[in-house]
Amino acid sequence: MQAPPRYDTQGESIKHLLKSLYGLKQAGRKWYDTLCHALTDLGFCVNDADPGVFSTRNGKHITIIAIHIDNCMITGSSGDLISEYKWKLNNRYSLTDLGPIYWLLGIKITCDRESRTISLSQTTYIDTILSHFSLSDAKPVATPIIPGADFRKSNAPSDDTEATRMKKTPYCKAIGSLMYADIATRPDITFAISTLSQFLENLGEVHWEAVKRVFRYLTSTKTHMLTYGNERHDLIGYTDADSTSQEHRHAISSFAFLIDGAAVLWASRKQELITLSTAEAEYVAATHAAKECIWLRRLTEPLFGPASTPTTLYCDNQAALHLTTEDNYHARTKHIDIRCHFIRQTIADKTIGIKYCPTNDMTADILTKPLPKFKVALHSQTLRIRRV
Repeated sequence: MQAPPRYDTQGESIKHLLKSLYGLKQAGRKWYDTLCHALTDLGFCVNDADPGVFSTRNGKHITIIAIHIDNCMITGSSGDLISEYKWKLNNRYSLTDLGPIYWLLGIKITCDRESRTISLSQTTYIDTILSHFSLSDAKPVATPIIPGADFRKSNAPSDDTEATRMKKTPYCKAIGSLMYADIATRPDITFAISTLSQFLENLGEVHWEAVKRVFRYLTSTKTHMLTYGNERHDLIGYTDADSTSQEHRHAISSFAFLIDGAAVLWASRKQELITLSTAEAEYVAATHAAKECIWLRRLTEPLFGPASTPTTLYCDNQAALHLTTEDNYHARTKHIDIRCHFIRQTIADKTIGIKYCPTNDMTADILTKPLPKFKVALHSQTLRIRRV
C-alpha cells in the first residue's frame, strides 16, 4: 500500500485499515462474517455441511437462503415468510429483487405446479457450444462414447507434422465447455469427459473424434432435462467400480445420489491405488460413496429433518458387500489402507445401509465404462434425464 498524495507520513510508516477494501485478500472473509452476523440476528443458522447455506424454521415452515458472494437465493414453504425476510434484509442492505428464478448460470429452471415437478435443462447452453464448434448440424448418435472404446496414450501423434496439426484443434476448450454441462445437468456424459480429459496435453486424432462424438450425442439429447418430482423424497445412492477398462489399470470409482427421484450428486474418478480384485475395487468405491453420503445427509437435514433410517446405498458386488459388514477375510484384505474401512463404521452406526443391486440395474454403471445405447437410455431414465 502507498500513502495518498500529499499525505503527511512523517513518523508513521504503517497504515491501519479501518475497513476491508474490495479486492483485498481478506475482503471476502470480512463480508462473509458481516453477512453471518446479519442473518444470525434474523434467526438463521448456517448449514454445517455448506457455509453458504442458511436456514430458519418458523413453526412448520422453513426458509432457506443460499449465498454466492453477494448474490442470494431465497426459498421456503411460506411465501409470506419469504417476503418478510426480504423486507428485513433490505432494511440492512440495499437489495435488488429479480423475482422468481428461471435462469441460473445458464441452467433453465422450469416448475410445473400441476405435476409438482421441477426440471433443470441446458438446451440454450448446449446450442451455444454446438454453434461455437460448428457442430450444430452434426449427425446425432445414441451414446456419448463408442461401446468398447479404448483410449490410450499411444494414440498420440507419431510425427511432428501431425502433432502440430493436433495442437491447433480446440480440444482443451471443447473439454472445458462439455465439463460444465457434465457437472451441472448431464451425468450421462461424465465418464466420457473424465476419460478424454486425460489426454489434454498429448492428444491424437482418435481423441478429438471422441470429443466430437460427445457433441453429437448432445445434439440428439439437448432437450433432455433433470426432472425432480414428488415420487419419493428420500436420499438413495448407487456405487460402482470398473477395474480393467483403463490402460493405467487404476479402477474407476463412481457414485450417483438421487433425491426426489432424480440425481443431485454424481462423480466418476480414478482410484488413487491399484486394487488387486474387482471386489476390492468395489469396496474402495463404496467407501468414497459413503463419505459423500454423509455430507449429503448433513446438507439436507435442515430441509427434511434428521434422517430416522439409514440411507440406502446400492452395490452390485456380493463380495464387496460382505467386506463392508464382516472381517472374516483378513488374509485377503490386510493390505488395504485402514481409511478404506471407514464404510464399516458408517454401516455399524446405521448411517448407511448397503444393499445388493443386480448389475443390469446398477445406475452408476453409466459412470464407469462405455455402454450400449439401450443401457445408456435405461440408466439415464433412472437418473431422470429425460425429454419432458
